Amino acid sequence: MARVLVRYLGLGALSALFLLPFYVMLRNSLMTTRQVTSPDWQWLPLPFTFDNFTELFTDPSVPMGSALANSLLIAVVTAPVSTLLAAMAGYALARIQVPGRGFITAFVVATLMIPGSVTFVPTFVVVDALGGVNTRWGIIAPGLFNAFAVLLFRSFYLRFPTEIEEAGRLDGLGHLGVFRRLALPNSTTMIASMGALSFIDSWNAFLWPLVIGQDPSTWTVQIALSTFLTAQTINLPGLFAGAVITVLPLVVMFVVAQRYIVQGITMSGLKD
Repeated sequence: MARVLVRYLGLGALSALFLLPFYVMLRNSLMTTRQVTSPDWQWLPLPFTFDNFTELFTDPSVPMGSALANSLLIAVVTAPVSTLLAAMAGYALARIQVPGRGFITAFVVATLMIPGSVTFVPTFVVVDALGGVNTRWGIIAPGLFNAFAVLLFRSFYLRFPTEIEEAGRLDGLGHLGVFRRLALPNSTTMIASMGALSFIDSWNAFLWPLVIGQDPSTWTVQIALSTFLTAQTINLPGLFAGAVITVLPLVVMFVVAQRYIVQGITMSGLKD
C-alpha cells in the first residue's frame, strides 16, 4: 500500500511539474501587462480579462486569423501526404525484391545523419527556382518526404504476415494491389502514429516557413507569434494569448492520438 501511495504521489508531482507551464501560459493570457510584469505573484488572474484574445484577432499588424488558417492547411496537407509516401516507400524497401534495395535503404539512413543546416540553403535555392517563395506549396513541399518515417514503415512491413500477401497474389494482385488492399488497411496504427507526429511537426515548424513565407499573407501561426516579441516592443499578454490558441490543436491531437503514437513506434521496432 505504501509503495502504491509513493508511486501515485510521484506521478502526481511529475504531472504537476509537466502542467505548470500550461498553467502559467493560461494565467498570463488572462492578465494585463501590469499584472504579468508585477513582482507580486498571483495564482489567479484577478481581475481577469479576455481582451487579449479579442485583440489577437483584431490587431491589423498581426494576421493571426490567416496565420492559423495557413498553419492548419499546411499541417492537414503535409500529414496525410507525407505519411502515405513514407508508407509506400517503406513497403517497397521491405517487400519488393529489386537490385540495390540494401543500398537504397543505407542511403535513406545516411540522409538522417546530414544536419538540416547543410541542406537548408540548397533546398531554398531549388524552391526559389521553382517559384515557391511566398507560396504555401513552397512551405509544404520539402516536408512531404520524411526519411525517419520511411524507416519506421519499412521496419513495420518487415514484420507484416507473408500469408496475407500470398493470399492476395493468389487473387491476382500485384505489388500495388497488395499494398493498397491488404497492407495499407492493416497499418492503421502506424498511419495514425506517423500522421499525428507529422501534423505536430508541421504545425510547430518555424525556420523554413519564416524564410519561404516572407509575405504576411503566407505567415504561419509560429511566425505571427514571433511578432509579439521584437527588439522595440514586447507584448507579453498577447504573446501568451496567442500561445494558448496555438497550443490547443496540438493538445487535442495528442489526447486523441497518444495511444497510436506509442503503439506505432513500439510496433515498428526499428530492427532489420
